[in-house]
Amino acid sequence: MALITFTDPEYLWFLLAIPILLIIHFASLKSTKRKALKFANFEAIERVTGGEILSKNLSLLTIRLMIVTLFVLALSGMIYWYSGPGSDFNFVLAIDASSSMLATDLTPDRLEAAKVRAEEFLDLISPNSKVGVISFAGTSTVETELSSEFLKVKNAIGGIEARNIGGTDPGEAILTSTNLFLQTNKPGVIVLLTDGQGNVGLSLEQAVKYAQEKGVLIYTIGVGTEQGGIYVGNVSLKINEESLKFIAESTDGKYFRAESDKSLKDAYEKIAAITETRIKRELGIPFLVISLLLIMLEWFMINTKYRTIP
Repeated sequence: MALITFTDPEYLWFLLAIPILLIIHFASLKSTKRKALKFANFEAIERVTGGEILSKNLSLLTIRLMIVTLFVLALSGMIYWYSGPGSDFNFVLAIDASSSMLATDLTPDRLEAAKVRAEEFLDLISPNSKVGVISFAGTSTVETELSSEFLKVKNAIGGIEARNIGGTDPGEAILTSTNLFLQTNKPGVIVLLTDGQGNVGLSLEQAVKYAQEKGVLIYTIGVGTEQGGIYVGNVSLKINEESLKFIAESTDGKYFRAESDKSLKDAYEKIAAITETRIKRELGIPFLVISLLLIMLEWFMINTKYRTIP
């Protein structure tokens, strides 16, 4: 999925100059027409100008509009994101540690099954990758920053315990995970593992938009059976697939349903084998160069074909 973002979107307000430019252009045409009617020898003027006497100068107008548009887009720091081939990635494993992850529809429960497979995931990825780990419930905790020391990362995963903090906030988990990539040059991939029962904190729309702007892919794993697991007596907890699909699809990632230990393992294996990443093209400099070339073209045109007769 292609995406366009801006580093300085406030400069886009200058695009409001375009309708003003149109008004000025056509107002000047009327003024020029009135002046031209004062001349008697139109044939002589036509020979001097080499073209139509009262041209609307639409070519010149188009060039001027392009100059303004490209210059404003250059100032606003326009970036074009698209999917392309990749090799090494950095990962953040975001693991839901809310109390709902203690549901027993996976053995021995959702959280322990997720931790075991997350540790095995480290054996599947490139040794050149760096991996960070966060756990989240009502708040997010960075268990370890990005690191190439996989033993340290495994220990961080193994140390995650369920927390009785009220609610689950996957939005903050996405925000925290994305921030771990800000000091790296490699493509970033978040593996968000949860039962999807988000009910507090930052909205998913805001969190996903932030990840999009930073070029981060999110692969989501929904842990739990369709029937739901039993937690605290007879409370049945089912996963919320819609939110997990939204997160993945919005960032060019994929959603995986893990209803068993085997499907959870398969999900991690497929994520480890990914070959596409988000590639960005910063368009500010190219647009600035093109706008300068168009300014030179405009100067040439107003001094030749569209020159003004005194």
